[in-house]
Amino acid sequence: MSRRCLIISGGEYHPITGVGPEDFIIACDRGYEYALRSGLRPDLVVSDFDSYEGDVADGVTVHRLPTEKDDTDTMSAIRRACAEGFDELLLVCALGARLDHAYANLQALAWAAEHGMAARIESPDACVTALREGSLRLPQREGFSLSVFAVSDRCRVSIHGTKYTLEDAEIRNHFPVGVSNEWAEDEAEIIAHEGTLLIMESKL
Repeated sequence: MSRRCLIISGGEYHPITGVGPEDFIIACDRGYEYALRSGLRPDLVVSDFDSYEGDVADGVTVHRLPTEKDDTDTMSAIRRACAEGFDELLLVCALGARLDHAYANLQALAWAAEHGMAARIESPDACVTALREGSLRLPQREGFSLSVFAVSDRCRVSIHGTKYTLEDAEIRNHFPVGVSNEWAEDEAEIIAHEGTLLIMESKL
C-alpha cells in the first residue's frame, strides 16, 4: 500500500483539501499556522520557528531546527519523509510568496523523486510533478498549459498527446524548450527515458 506524506510549507496560503485519514502530515514553520487554518492537526512540526512564533498544541511532535543550517525547513521535512519510507510526497502551500523559497521547493521536489518518491506540488493555479526515469499520464485540464523542464543537466524525453510532441529527444536544464505546450488529446503522456523532469500544469 502506498504511504503518502503531506508536507505543508510556508509559501502562499490556500485551503488544504483532499487530505486522507492515512496521510502523515508534516507542517513546516508557518505551515503549522496554515494547517490550523485548514482545520488540520499535523503529526509533526519541523521548524526553526523564524516564521511562526506561536504555540504548538500538546501532543504534536516538534522537531526544532537551528536557524543557521543548510536545509530549508521544507527540505528537512522531505528528508524526514524519505527516511521514514514514504513512497508518495505531496507539498502544499509551497509556491507563491518568496521566489527563492518557491525555487528551493522545486529543487527539493526533484530531490525527492531522485530518492524514489512520487513527488508533486499542488496549488489552486498549478500542479508540479517530478519524474525520474519513468512515465506519467495526465488527463486534459481545461484552462491549463502543460510544460516540461529538465532538472538534470541532460534528459531524454518523449511527449505524446500534445500539440507539440517529442520522440526520444534531448532537452537540457539551461534552455526552456518545453514551456507552454497544450493537450491535443484527452490524455498526455510524458516519458523520462533518462534524467529528472519537472512537469508543470499551469493555470492560464
